[in-house]
Amino acid sequence: MDTYFAPAEKSKDDELNAEIGIVCRNPVMEGLLCSVSGLLAVLNEHRQLVALNDTFMQMLGIQDAQQAFGLRLGEAMECIHAHDEPGGCGTTKFCPTCGAAVAIVSSLTRDRPVERMCALSAEKGGKVVDIALLVRSYPTKIDGKTFLLLFLQDMTKEQQRAALERTFFHDVNNMLSSLVWASELLIQDSPSVLAMNIYEASLRLQAEVAAQRCLSQNGSFTYQTVRHSVTPKQVLAELRAIFASHPAVQRKKIEFCEDCPAVSVNTELSLLLRVLCNMVINALEATGKEGVIRIWSERKGSLLSFMVWNAEEIPQAIALRIFQRNFSTKGQAGRGIGTFSMKLFGEKILGGQVTFSTSREQGTVFTCSLPLQEFTSPLK
Repeated sequence: MDTYFAPAEKSKDDELNAEIGIVCRNPVMEGLLCSVSGLLAVLNEHRQLVALNDTFMQMLGIQDAQQAFGLRLGEAMECIHAHDEPGGCGTTKFCPTCGAAVAIVSSLTRDRPVERMCALSAEKGGKVVDIALLVRSYPTKIDGKTFLLLFLQDMTKEQQRAALERTFFHDVNNMLSSLVWASELLIQDSPSVLAMNIYEASLRLQAEVAAQRCLSQNGSFTYQTVRHSVTPKQVLAELRAIFASHPAVQRKKIEFCEDCPAVSVNTELSLLLRVLCNMVINALEATGKEGVIRIWSERKGSLLSFMVWNAEEIPQAIALRIFQRNFSTKGQAGRGIGTFSMKLFGEKILGGQVTFSTSREQGTVFTCSLPLQEFTSPLK
């Protein structure tokens, strides 16, 4: 029988039933099928299903595993190309580029585990849906016969989200670049306070989108900083302006220390402010009505430190995981980014140190420290 990729031959009925019996009677296979919570199937040498777990049956929408026995993966999952050729799944012109087919055939021929990403178009309820599967094929022998353990992970939502994020950030960055360029021309052609405000706002928005893109990444953080010399007095003045009418300050008070060290740091102001704003908001959220938080800066050797204090102690169990991504004392989904971003931007991106201390007697102080420039600024 003709094929574009894998052999078309299938086991005969009696041979298939014997293979199903071998797998079902094996205590190790039985244990795996009962204990693995993800998608798990067992294939014979002809790539046919001879066992599958309950989770896989639920995905296929079947009540009895017998309905899937003898089918190949694409046939069981209703791939729109599975029946393009008489030989079925694995033999069509689409199969040489199918991640699942490549993983299965490669692991059979090489006798070693192979993992691939599979993009599958399946017909479900009269509609074609796109499914992304991470497929790992693991060859094993039972009673002298070769079988494949097939572990599958549904990555559809993750893939869709990643694609949407890439498209979103790509398009938004293009629009922002045009906005920044247009605002620069506006300053040149019609210089005014309004034009400068528009230009500065576009730069802040561009920096914010870059920061959000950095946060959306998982493990491989990339961010191109634009650094300038800034003094602690400038930083605290920006913070004062940000929180002058911030809703988190309602019926609470922020005390700024005006005695700033006469030094400067080379940093990206927008990211530094993001770190400090998260510290301030956390302090305000921990402070009751009519309460006070304090913000100040100090020179500590070769470092310039910004401190945010509130009177409450952080419980030890929470303090141990305060900078962990996705950890939050609040129940809503999507929380646990604020303190994580302090570490990410303050340390990995800006090259500083972000720490905290907490006690019942002294309250809680979050600190962001940055290396000083080699020269000392005369400004205060």
